[in-house]
Amino acid sequence: MAAEPVPPPSSSPTDRIHVFWHEGMLDHNTGTGVFDTGMNPGFLDVLEKHPENSDRVKNMLSILKRGPISPFISWHLGRPAVLSELFSFHTPEYVNELVEADRDGGKVVCSGTFLNPGSWDAALLAAGTTLSAMKHVLDGCGKISYALIRPPGHHAQPTQADGYCLLNNAGLAVQLALDSGCKKVAVVDIDVHYGNGTAEGFYHSDKVLTISLHMNHGSWGPSHPHNGTVDELGDGEGCGYNLNIPLPNGTGDRGYKYAIIELVVPAVQKFEPDVMVFVVGQDSSAFDPNGRQCLTMEGYREIGKIIRSLADKHSDGRLLIVQEGGYHVTYSAYCLHATLEGVLDLSHPLLSDPIAYYPEDEAFSVEVIGSIKQYQKDRVPFLNGP
Repeated sequence: MAAEPVPPPSSSPTDRIHVFWHEGMLDHNTGTGVFDTGMNPGFLDVLEKHPENSDRVKNMLSILKRGPISPFISWHLGRPAVLSELFSFHTPEYVNELVEADRDGGKVVCSGTFLNPGSWDAALLAAGTTLSAMKHVLDGCGKISYALIRPPGHHAQPTQADGYCLLNNAGLAVQLALDSGCKKVAVVDIDVHYGNGTAEGFYHSDKVLTISLHMNHGSWGPSHPHNGTVDELGDGEGCGYNLNIPLPNGTGDRGYKYAIIELVVPAVQKFEPDVMVFVVGQDSSAFDPNGRQCLTMEGYREIGKIIRSLADKHSDGRLLIVQEGGYHVTYSAYCLHATLEGVLDLSHPLLSDPIAYYPEDEAFSVEVIGSIKQYQKDRVPFLNGP
């Protein structure tokens, strides 16, 4: 049974999370088929919704509005991005490709990624809503903003779509921060898949530290050529500023916390960002159909606390949270709730876990994390500085 809600204090903007949302993002219809393929083989009576469907976000929306965390939430209306804003991260050629696809009635952009009638408007809303959430932080209107958005974005590269993503919402927000005078931005991505699009966008920059914790899935084809391995460190001036943490399948709560303490915390401390971007995906949960990790609500809560602590210590508390994956329609909402509880650094959980304990053994994960730490120590100069 859930604990009684704790009345929110009102003395500080860090006591609230400013959520940016627009219902037009529900108009992105990804269709039905065999999982995410859109295929009807002809011999199944029931075709399931594409995993990136509106139901998942409806539950995230409702748990924040009616769940026990609701007193800590301030709501803000999102808005569509204009095309010129997209060019800060994406090439005009790619944006024009999407505009033409929308004009022609839609297309399969890449495997599992569909642009249907209504999808482009939703993608523009996701991008613009994220930009508004970042601007809210940059303008000092609130310390913590959360962009509750779909379609997701962290796989979208400057020149192509990938993995359900059309526009890189987090990448656009990072670039806005740089263009607004921030000298350094740190991105921590805990979606179960490698945040390859964001990494590629800043792969040659030492102004953006991109850190991705993900399952070790490798490349999945032309739309996702990146492997997410430890040796994808960045290039040129950006060498050492893209840190990949591919974790063994089933790493779980304790393994994730260990990885963050051993690898993420020291890197952010050395980097000293002006603002932090926390890219969240609940597809790293124990029960997600699209991942093979075993995080529970407790794990997400602990991660949220650590990220909040890093923001408080190194970026004056300025933190943008950007929604990505999470495809278990019920549990994703609960895990989001737990993540935000952690970010708020509440004294006790507001919701108990409806699915509860999942057995885990972090021994192998600890071994892998140790090898990644040694690799980074040998190859990443800024981690070894004073």
